[in-house]
Amino acid sequence: MTDHLAFLLLGLGNGAVFAALGLALVMTFKSSGVVNFATGAVALYAAYTYAFLRKGELLNPIPGFPTTVDLGSDVGVAAAVIISVVVAAILGVILYVIVFRPMRTAPTLAKAVAAIGVMLVIQALIALRVGENTPSVGPIFKITTFRIGTSTVPTDRLLLAAVIVGMAICAALVLRYTRFGVATEAAAESEKGALVTGISPDRVAIANWALSSATAGLGGVLIAPIVPLNPVAYTMFIVPALASALVGNFTAISVTVAAGLVIGMLQSEATKLQTSWDWMPDAGVAEAVPLILIIGFLLIRGQPLPGRGAVVRQDLGRSPRPERLLVPGLVGVAVAVVALFTTSGSLRLAVIASMIYAIIALSQVVVTGYAGQVSLAQLTLAGVGAYSLSRFSENLDLPFPIAPLLAACAATVIGVVVGLPALRVRGLPLMVATLALAVFCEAFWFRNPSLNGGLQGAPVAAPSLFGLDLGIGAGEGYPRLAFGIMCLVVLTVVAYAVAMLRRSGLGASMLAVRANERSAAAAGINVGVTKLVAFAIASFLAGLGGALLAYQQTLATAGTYAVFAAIGLFAVTYVAGVTSISGAIVAGIIAPGGLMYFLVDKYLSFGDYYMLVSGILLVVTVVTNPDGLVGYLHTLRLPGRRTAPSPAAPTHEPAPPTSLEKADAAEGPVILSVRNVTVRYGAVTAVHDVGFDVREGEIVGLIGPNGAGKTTLIDAISGFARAEGTVDLDGTTLDGLAPHRRSRAGLGRTFQHIELYGELSVAENLAIAARRAPGETGENVHNVLRMLEIEHLRDTPAADLSQGQRQLVAVARVLAGQPRVALLDEPAAGLDSTESRWLGDRLRAARAHGVSMVLVDHDMDLVLSLCDRVIVLDLGAVIADGTPEEVRTSPAVVGAYLGTPTSAKVGPQEPSDPSGVLEEMS
Repeated sequence: MTDHLAFLLLGLGNGAVFAALGLALVMTFKSSGVVNFATGAVALYAAYTYAFLRKGELLNPIPGFPTTVDLGSDVGVAAAVIISVVVAAILGVILYVIVFRPMRTAPTLAKAVAAIGVMLVIQALIALRVGENTPSVGPIFKITTFRIGTSTVPTDRLLLAAVIVGMAICAALVLRYTRFGVATEAAAESEKGALVTGISPDRVAIANWALSSATAGLGGVLIAPIVPLNPVAYTMFIVPALASALVGNFTAISVTVAAGLVIGMLQSEATKLQTSWDWMPDAGVAEAVPLILIIGFLLIRGQPLPGRGAVVRQDLGRSPRPERLLVPGLVGVAVAVVALFTTSGSLRLAVIASMIYAIIALSQVVVTGYAGQVSLAQLTLAGVGAYSLSRFSENLDLPFPIAPLLAACAATVIGVVVGLPALRVRGLPLMVATLALAVFCEAFWFRNPSLNGGLQGAPVAAPSLFGLDLGIGAGEGYPRLAFGIMCLVVLTVVAYAVAMLRRSGLGASMLAVRANERSAAAAGINVGVTKLVAFAIASFLAGLGGALLAYQQTLATAGTYAVFAAIGLFAVTYVAGVTSISGAIVAGIIAPGGLMYFLVDKYLSFGDYYMLVSGILLVVTVVTNPDGLVGYLHTLRLPGRRTAPSPAAPTHEPAPPTSLEKADAAEGPVILSVRNVTVRYGAVTAVHDVGFDVREGEIVGLIGPNGAGKTTLIDAISGFARAEGTVDLDGTTLDGLAPHRRSRAGLGRTFQHIELYGELSVAENLAIAARRAPGETGENVHNVLRMLEIEHLRDTPAADLSQGQRQLVAVARVLAGQPRVALLDEPAAGLDSTESRWLGDRLRAARAHGVSMVLVDHDMDLVLSLCDRVIVLDLGAVIADGTPEEVRTSPAVVGAYLGTPTSAKVGPQEPSDPSGVLEEMS
């Protein structure tokens, strides 16, 4: 037991660094909304700066100049620490001003991708400038030891942990009790609010970036005497640091620091168990700690769908729908065949490598470009396929093509496991989980001699089919043409499959999930399952590419699938165009080891700078052009290429606005029954004990002043908000059902903030909902477009619509699903009076087709003229329920809109028709 305690204390050293980096992550995120993946790289730069200062030299990061500047004499410990921390702070300010300040309004995920690029740049710079010239670092704290049982524990670990905990306490006190802390919290809560109160968000962000980078730099300096300087190891400290920040929800400093210390202690204990117990693996157990923590935490704490107001846009560029696949495909295959036949040796090998990397890049297109889930582990999953192929082909003697297909299935299993958090979370946490997977797989599997050949690699048997040798060969004929043709066939099949996926219903569902998960769920899409399917498909393709890569190299080696190689391939794919098939092909050409890499390395000796340039281009692409390099190609007008039509006006004159005289109230059976619905957010009751019925063919209005709880009630009925009470549809209870299941049961809805799928055309937007409705999908879409008189918008991308057109399409998408009841949340918002009356006509036509509705809107003329019955909410409770005429004359309604007590009565001298009040207040 004492030995275990000793190893736990030894782990405080690394744990303190994780805590320091986690603290830096929290400070950066609170001030600027950036999850800075480059925090570990900043710590690395500070550590190298300190090491060279102790030798009397200053590290010079600029390529082309001497690596260091001679200072004439060694710098003392205290001065070197201070200078290194100041350099780290300056580096943080430079990064904010140059990269992240221009991205101030960008989505969090886009900022994180840019931070990945910054991490690559710093790590590549240090590798270029320092290389093998890694200086040793002497102790900073006076080394003393004490014994616990038979183990000796140095005190420097405890002192390091004490310093970091002290820093965390100071940071927490500053953020809570000082004006600077208040300003930071204000800027984090609302940038506009901070501005109107005289707080400069820029200054707050700059100060926090300086402080957070200084904190990371101090952590890197203090750990340098304990952990030998290594660019990869220090940069990958970010993984356990991200795990600790996730536990602290990127806000709680104390929880983050405590989690970092615990992770370090658990990793140390795992290392001891690894050496003590024979049945434990020889490597990678420590790296499993953050991965298990991240996946477990996300599964337990994650939310299935984002809440109202929490939906973030993702600037990943457009994903064009592949058209006319035959001619471009034949041309591409012909070019590749010519390239294979006219090249030989290393040049042909580069052509083959480009094909294989294009397959792996296509897996990135599926998971990131289509489904919007950023994965940093696609090359890692390719490694899983490669090492699994070694087992299947060498140990089990399985033939081709069974062995590579099973290897791809093995990668699928791993990909699905790491994608499990997608059932409950989205975006950034999934990116963290995939990075943790990459670190774990490299340490636990790829470099573990007990699981494979270790550093020597795992051999792979050459493929053959019906006696035909498909291997890459050796000697004079290397690489053999047959192997190149096989890779081309696989690439062609995979590219065609990904193109068909984009054109399929599943692909449209993925793009809908990427665009807006709430809206996708409202259209009947199972968001979690769709994301998990995307992970499965992408992992299979990556595993297939990894198997081909292993066949090319004749063995699986850890270096090929290392973490930074995986991040580098992600950067290349993003730069090329992560949302399109053509982008994946370009990514294969420019990938490290591909054709472009071979040419620039051979003729320009540029290979050493490839990772540095990739990182810079990744940052530039995220900031300026999310479509990537192929985005420029897509704008070119080539002969025979179809261009997206502009939103042209209809060829016929629209019907003139008609009077919205209300039809007789429906007396049909009750379709929707809402009983005792209550929604609470902590101590606040947003909706209290609301109940009403909607009959067949009836339009029920739901009105009330701002903050009355109308949208919250719609969220509760449709399953987007946790609520007490019961909701029945056609006699079937919907209680406890997820939003997509309520949609499939016949409950459609629109959103207050129009949530269309900008990547898809109007017809594709409608088809997502119509696919689950009775009848033929195309006919359903056509009927709704004709009913709402928007056939001319059929092929227009939703992102190109005007506000009024977007409103109509949002309603049309709901109607295309043929719901029993449609919940319409402010469909007339942004429309003028003429457009609103015309919308009312269209809703009447929809009612004539058998759709009952609950209409929430501030256009009182529309509501009171169109609805059979009107329900009025105030402060979450029903204060009136009746016909429009009864609501017009209700004193309680007038009081709610004017702010007078609801108990007030209309006196004899007061007018009995306050309808003008309602119309004016709208």
